[in-house]
Amino acid sequence: MFLGHFGLSFAAKKAAPKVSLGTLFIATQFVDILWPALLVLHVEKVTITPGYTKTNPYDFLYYPYTHSLFMGVAWGLLLGGIYWLFKRDKQGAIIVGLCVLSHWFLDLIVHAADLPLTPFGDYKVGLGLWNYVALTQILETAIFLAGLYIYSTFTKAKNRTGRWMLWVLVGLLLLLHFSSTFGPTPPNSAMAVFVSSTILMAILISLAYWADRNRILR
Repeated sequence: MFLGHFGLSFAAKKAAPKVSLGTLFIATQFVDILWPALLVLHVEKVTITPGYTKTNPYDFLYYPYTHSLFMGVAWGLLLGGIYWLFKRDKQGAIIVGLCVLSHWFLDLIVHAADLPLTPFGDYKVGLGLWNYVALTQILETAIFLAGLYIYSTFTKAKNRTGRWMLWVLVGLLLLLHFSSTFGPTPPNSAMAVFVSSTILMAILISLAYWADRNRILR
């Protein structure tokens, strides 16, 4: 899942008003931010297999340290704890932790049966919605638009930057989502995944901080 994670980030702003949208992006996408680095270090493994699912060609061979349920809880506690140490915002820390954990549950809906429960066993789960392209697009877009609606009605732009940066961010997210589904097959290279995902995540998170800094609560 891609758009759905960001939709949840937008919605979470209402539950944690003191937390920047950029921080919420980091939380919901944390395991996907960490994952490419572990690919390059050969700790986790993926291969490109065209047709593996009808939505994308990623065959996730081994990624228990980023995408298992057990580690989702662990990473959530870690990031929530770090946020609390710096901000002393209990509600915000809880929401940050839950956003990290939410990644596993949203992935559960779309992934094939490749999501591990723990790093210590072989049992894997996944409901496989990625094999149904239309349903995947409907679900992800619905979650994204619902979250965006919550964010855009809970906050308002305090200047032109706050208004336009939000829509630049939204447009870029939609472009990335549909190009990843309907675009060319990505290269079968861990380094290519690392470089492209790191650059894109840095851009998206920076735009989120920028837009949110120029918006205020209604």
